[in-house]
Amino acid sequence: MTDNHQNLALVLFSVFIVATLGITTWAGRNRQGSAEEFYAGGRLFSPMENGFAIAGDYMSAASFLGISGLIALYGYDGLLYSVGFLVAWLVVLLLVAELVRNCGRFTLADVVAARMRERPVRIAAGASSVTVSVLYLVAQMVGAGSLVALLLGGTGGLAQAWTVIGVGALMVIYVSLGGMRATTWIQIVKAVLLMCGAVALTVLVLVRFHGDFDHLLRTAAERSGHGGDFLAPGLRYGGDWTARFDFISLGLALVLGTAGLPHILSRFYTVPTARAARRSVVWSIGLIGGFYLMTIVLGFGAAAIVGSREVRDSNAAGNTAVPLLAGDLGGGLDSTGGTVLFAVVAAIAFATILAVVAGITLASSASVAHDLYASLRREGAKQRSEVAVARVAAAGIGAVAIGLALLVRDLNVAFLVGLAFAVAASANLPVLLYSLFWRRFNTRGAVWSVYGGLLPALLLVALSPVVSGSGSSMFPGLDFQLFPLENPGLVSIPLGFLAGWLGTVTSSEQADEDKHAETEVRSLTGAGAV
Repeated sequence: MTDNHQNLALVLFSVFIVATLGITTWAGRNRQGSAEEFYAGGRLFSPMENGFAIAGDYMSAASFLGISGLIALYGYDGLLYSVGFLVAWLVVLLLVAELVRNCGRFTLADVVAARMRERPVRIAAGASSVTVSVLYLVAQMVGAGSLVALLLGGTGGLAQAWTVIGVGALMVIYVSLGGMRATTWIQIVKAVLLMCGAVALTVLVLVRFHGDFDHLLRTAAERSGHGGDFLAPGLRYGGDWTARFDFISLGLALVLGTAGLPHILSRFYTVPTARAARRSVVWSIGLIGGFYLMTIVLGFGAAAIVGSREVRDSNAAGNTAVPLLAGDLGGGLDSTGGTVLFAVVAAIAFATILAVVAGITLASSASVAHDLYASLRREGAKQRSEVAVARVAAAGIGAVAIGLALLVRDLNVAFLVGLAFAVAASANLPVLLYSLFWRRFNTRGAVWSVYGGLLPALLLVALSPVVSGSGSSMFPGLDFQLFPLENPGLVSIPLGFLAGWLGTVTSSEQADEDKHAETEVRSLTGAGAV
């Protein structure tokens, strides 16, 4: 990597960081310090603004770097991530967006606790939300490490480590000083930059092949080293029955997990009404749909233009496919055009990571303060203290995420996000759907549902090939693998639903019919919504 690459990209990185810190400072001056301002930005954002922010939150490093890299390495099988992330938004729109906005206030636990005993439910839901958020944060930080290591001309662990630490420090600053208002505007800016960058690269790829997508696919297959198998199912997930079940497990996690992601659910509270929340999702679907279609072109473009082997040599997990593609499309990494395009794309990817980690950190710190701390504090404690706890929690969560990211920095970021989605679908989605739609659901059912999905998901990941038993594991020198699948969703998601049902039917507690009726009316009409 030339000095021109490094200098230009570092200048662009610095410009974005300075701009976002300016936004954070402005937002910090304009907030009143209330919980509603810190967690929900005063609920003052329009559907279009919130739609862009949701898209910015959702189109993460896993999307821009990870999915394109997986398609460049595995062809057809990498498409599962693009399709899964896109289809998941239909679940959000149809099942939870409007209902969550009507029933909740700041977090997932607000929806569940509306008709249950608050303390056990908030502790369970808060713990689950923090766990999911930390897993998602780890993926973004791994992407940042891969990107900056490429920029600095290698894959050295020192560059990756310092990048991860730097991203963690910035996200704590964004959340602590600016809250939801700053985070939302950072995500809007990032969404615009990312869409512009993706459109430009997609057009350049299609121009290179004169608009002939069939020629693009054939060239990608030739340069992949796999021939026709590159365009057929099975290159990554079809080798045996274990791989096929892993494919099903991943698909379930991706499609169902979005509706349980804390940082996505919290975005519905930043608009004034449920109708605005629904319109926000419609705006975001248009942006997200277009973006994930473009990742398909970028992934196959990287295979066809850069070559699968070159992508793998740069980063074994494929996380650097898009920056390498940008350099080639600009005329080569040694040309002025290649240097400029590479630096711009690298800066956009870095902006993507910073914006997403800010949103995730805010959601997780809100869960710590609003759910865990609020459940344990004494009655009459000032609201302002809850916001102070959220700021401290942001620092603690950042430290944990940094430590984990340093352990798993060689894994693909889209794959890591798949694990976060599996945990969200196992622990958060069952309790959310039961609370909204099942009249008999009670406190024991809610607690069992959360832990019955969360603990098996984490245990199965710990006993899977992700952690030990293979050369690509977190600990390649150890082997305590007992569970054959890399993604636990196929087992842990049904367990979450089963545990919720079992806890409810075995409990002597009778569900409060009046509260259920109130919740049902409120969820469907918005009457009494905050």
